[in-house]
Amino acid sequence: MVEPVSKFKEYCNSLTKYSRYKTREVRVGNIPLGGNNPIRIQSMTITDTMDTKATIGQTIRMVESGCDYVRITAPSKLEAQNLENIKKELRVRGYDVPLIADIHFTPNAAEIAARIVEKVRVNPGNYADRKKFEVIEYTDDKYESELERIKNKFSPLVKICKEYGTAMRIGTNHGSLSDRIMNRYGDTPLGMVESALEFVRICEELNYYDIVLSMKASNPQVMVQAYRLLVQKMKEEGMNYPLHLGVTEAGGGEDGRIKSAVGIGTLLEDGLGDTIRVSLTEDPEYEAPVAIMLADRYKGRENHQPIKSAGVIPFNPLEYEKRHTFETAGIGGGNVARVVADYSKREIKDHKDLSDIGYFYNAETDKWKMSDIAPDLLYLGNQSLPFDIPNGLRAIYDYNFWLRQENKNLGSPLYTDNEYLNSEPGRSIIKFVLADLNSLTTEFINKIKEDTNLVLVLTTENEHGIAEQRRAFFELTNNEVSHPVIVRRSYNNLSLDQFRLFASTDFGSLLIDGYGDGVWTEVQNDFISKAGNNNYIKKLIKDESKEKIINRTLFGILQAARVRISKTEYIACPSCGRTLFDLQETTEMIRKRTEHLKGIKIAIMGCIVNGPGEMADADYGYVGSGVGKITLYKEKNIVKRNIPAEDAVDVLIQLIKEDEKWIETAITVI
Repeated sequence: MVEPVSKFKEYCNSLTKYSRYKTREVRVGNIPLGGNNPIRIQSMTITDTMDTKATIGQTIRMVESGCDYVRITAPSKLEAQNLENIKKELRVRGYDVPLIADIHFTPNAAEIAARIVEKVRVNPGNYADRKKFEVIEYTDDKYESELERIKNKFSPLVKICKEYGTAMRIGTNHGSLSDRIMNRYGDTPLGMVESALEFVRICEELNYYDIVLSMKASNPQVMVQAYRLLVQKMKEEGMNYPLHLGVTEAGGGEDGRIKSAVGIGTLLEDGLGDTIRVSLTEDPEYEAPVAIMLADRYKGRENHQPIKSAGVIPFNPLEYEKRHTFETAGIGGGNVARVVADYSKREIKDHKDLSDIGYFYNAETDKWKMSDIAPDLLYLGNQSLPFDIPNGLRAIYDYNFWLRQENKNLGSPLYTDNEYLNSEPGRSIIKFVLADLNSLTTEFINKIKEDTNLVLVLTTENEHGIAEQRRAFFELTNNEVSHPVIVRRSYNNLSLDQFRLFASTDFGSLLIDGYGDGVWTEVQNDFISKAGNNNYIKKLIKDESKEKIINRTLFGILQAARVRISKTEYIACPSCGRTLFDLQETTEMIRKRTEHLKGIKIAIMGCIVNGPGEMADADYGYVGSGVGKITLYKEKNIVKRNIPAEDAVDVLIQLIKEDEKWIETAITVI
């Protein structure tokens, strides 16, 4: 059912014009957030909070890397009390960074910390509630009595925060919704929102408003929907609290950056977000530069080229529904999203030039092997292949070049919108047509409706490109155009990290809303010229071609958006002071032995704070349950308790083998 735009604009100011969503200002020490303040950056220490020297040293490194706030875990009264020593020494050294105490299961620790630091973070699912995965029938009276119990337990902290001028983040995690919430609302974005708002209402009853809210999940789609719904619900109740954005358990390296950008970037595009924490399984000083890069992209964004207003919008931003398309040449319909490799600027001399994108030729057998991240389409522009193209890979040529070829069945033409309008292409030819929002005239739409062997390639040159491309999808749907669409973006003058983050935002935000049957990007500059003094990036770029990096990034984006699974997925929490083993080392050890297991999700959790809940979305879980001890899960069920850490990975692999999910190779012969 097509809904009026007014119903779905409630989660942001506009779907077509960039504008920061205005929230109330909340003071956190001497650095306020929300209101007219810039997007604030924060991260969390991974040291033992009782190790004062180490925590101070790491805090300083985090501040120098760009953090406006530093969060420190306080799992017990002892750690909460030691926050005073940490804060005093930081002030002596000249660092007045606001500190945030991270609290989960211990209200008395929160009440101590709130008298010391500038902000406390509480998780409604862990603070005064419980999670035992029990099915309980709650009558309205019983539910209300539970809320009264929570109010009695939570109110002392609120009163202390109010007295001491301490801010509070009420941070819901998808993985730690209480049994009470789960039984009433289910494992849903609505459950996440209500979990937080129950606590907010208690705060407001006590006239306390220095509140920041977050809706974190390891699944970017769930996270985005929860924040959007939160804004809608706040508007209904006359609230406008600042938003803390983050994808929890994103993992590390390239995958962690991609997953974080898909979730955080999608919300930033619509003007949502007042503070960011990028959660990587890395040292925390590496998180702030990533968050800064995401936030800085929106400085001056409001000056973008105008986009015509939406009128009627044909999508629900709170529920995923893939845009309906018919299939053309294996694109669209029920197929997974396709990937285009752009070789138009790279000369192909022999077979090995395709190995960078996962096609490997064996001259002895005259056969190709393909990896799980081999693209489906190859854009060649104005050059021919000096060999037969691998089976299953479709070549795309510029229209005028294709027109000059004797055998036109060797590939498909790519038309500009004007070329298509001014020609009479055969209806039986599979063709690709470049178009942007301005191309979608009545004449153009009427012509493509008559041609079912056509794939649209949607482009944009607008700085606010996602909004323009999304607006084009609205136009197609409202005009009942069901052709498959490949989303194409072009970038220039970007570093490697910028490309990964910006592409993840630009493609991921459309994909998680159900838009796009494929992805295609070109990067006009080389990455090494933008690497500066970063020797690690320089070495990476030297060892890998631009085409290889781009191809792997595109597949990573599809995986993060949950529209095409091509590799093992790791739900790995960032380290903190609660962690019971070296997360970075352990994650890498597990990855090396399991990264070929396409489609399997493995959760690696340092402790039980979010572990069991987040693992409801994983096939297997590896959780620290004590010093040197690991507990293994299948989904949310414990199967092996307190295994010695040195044996745990072997036991995990044995579990996978017992379930007949183990394979030895990920290379396919074609």
